[in-house]
Amino acid sequence: MKIEKISTLFLLLVSMIISAQTDKKQKDIEAIKAMCGCYEVTFKYSETFSPKEGYEKSKDYVTGGLEWAELITDEDNKLSIQHLLIVRDSMIIKHWRQDWLYENTDVHNYVKGNSWKYTSLKPEQVKGQWTQKVYQVDDSPRYSGSSTWVHVDGKHYWENKTNAPLPRREYTKRSDYNVMIRGNRHEITDYGWVHEQDNDKIIREHQKEDVILAKEKGYNIYTKVADEKCKLASIWWKNNQNFWTSVRAEWDQIYNRNTDLTLKKSVDEKPLYKFLFGMDVKTKRKDIAEVVNKFLKQ
Repeated sequence: MKIEKISTLFLLLVSMIISAQTDKKQKDIEAIKAMCGCYEVTFKYSETFSPKEGYEKSKDYVTGGLEWAELITDEDNKLSIQHLLIVRDSMIIKHWRQDWLYENTDVHNYVKGNSWKYTSLKPEQVKGQWTQKVYQVDDSPRYSGSSTWVHVDGKHYWENKTNAPLPRREYTKRSDYNVMIRGNRHEITDYGWVHEQDNDKIIREHQKEDVILAKEKGYNIYTKVADEKCKLASIWWKNNQNFWTSVRAEWDQIYNRNTDLTLKKSVDEKPLYKFLFGMDVKTKRKDIAEVVNKFLKQ
């Protein structure tokens, strides 16, 4: 009788744990999906400190715009959000993409010099975590990090620190540092969501310790507005999504090799995005593959 009671209590405990894990994962999914929709966005960055004597602080960076974030993959363990910028009320620019993978073990960590190191994590390292993988406008890699979504005291946030290339706003303007260690915090708010950043601008050299050039604070504030305001972006995606599905499929084939990755910055003096943005939406997969693979360093 005692054994039966113990067995029943054990099964009840296991059931409660599984139920709690399921409820937690569902809250995670709801938080991620809350980042979809139409937003007025303000991007603000300011350097706050430098240990380098005589360092001249860069000018604050402030800009904004209208952005459509569309859920393009909705699976149990994978959510993918494509961002589209609306410029001057009529021009649509394919922006960044974020993939969210549950208990993911395969990551490409940025090193420097347009190189990413493949790492296979142990399942226990990512238990209950979501990996956020962020991609460039041409679906090439930017950075990734794995952490746990937190739901406490009415707050819903995810935060992580990871290596990344220079941000687009400085990529062509600065050469005094070569790696950004990004402190990312995504928090869902009653008006939308906030991408808060605490970034270190790093000088990284082979077999030397990292040197901090400057620290930076960033706020990307996403204020939810009516989806109707982003209708043009939604239509544009419907007309272009098949092409970009083929581009992603080609990149997935590359990522799934689970090897280190180094990319050329340009081919024939053109970056990859200029090749892809100039292609017809009916371009065949093999022609897309040919262009993408030209940017891989063997």
